[in-house]
Amino acid sequence: MSRFRSLLQASVNATKKALTWNAEEWVPPTEKYIYKFHSKEDLKKWHLYSDSEYGGLSSASLEIPDRGNGPDCTGIFSGNLSVDISEGSKWNISRSGFCGMRSKKFDGFIDLDGYDAIVLRLRGDGRCYISTIYTENWVNSPGQAEDNSWQAFVFAPKDSWYTAKIPLARYLPTWRGNVIDVEMEMNPGRVVGMSLSVNAEGGAVGSKTGAGDFRVEIDWIKALRLP
Repeated sequence: MSRFRSLLQASVNATKKALTWNAEEWVPPTEKYIYKFHSKEDLKKWHLYSDSEYGGLSSASLEIPDRGNGPDCTGIFSGNLSVDISEGSKWNISRSGFCGMRSKKFDGFIDLDGYDAIVLRLRGDGRCYISTIYTENWVNSPGQAEDNSWQAFVFAPKDSWYTAKIPLARYLPTWRGNVIDVEMEMNPGRVVGMSLSVNAEGGAVGSKTGAGDFRVEIDWIKALRLP
């Protein structure tokens, strides 16, 4: 009987241990890297786009200095914004003057569930850039067949490294660069990509605007869990 009770107690204890919920195992780390820009391999995860695809004359590049790899290296997104349109263009575009870099497609999702903000470490030129999060299109926007896009401004101070912290709540649903007036809620657990772009016009008050050169260095993009 004594042996039976010992076995029974051991079984109960094992069951309790299995069912014990450890909160720390369910809480994500305070921060996690989403993208780094420390090597040419890191940059291969991105592709460039601009108004030149639609008859515009803007241009962009994404490079890393030829001084090796590692945390001391950073990606450089630069180019020229033009508000002009090619003569004889077959595209009927209403505006030009934009360039961007977008992460390439991959299998699966970036899971940001449990995080509160996107953080970018960058050094810019005084322009205001646009941070975009793309999520799986589980709630269609009007006339939109591709991924849902959510955008927020990020200011890049000239010649100074800056850690920009953007709460996810500040990202607004957009359609072709315009905020849409629709009740939508981001699904942070189904992120399919990100982008960073710049327009010749618009942005935060006091930031540099207009046609001309742009340049921003990017160190990394992280997800952050706020206290």
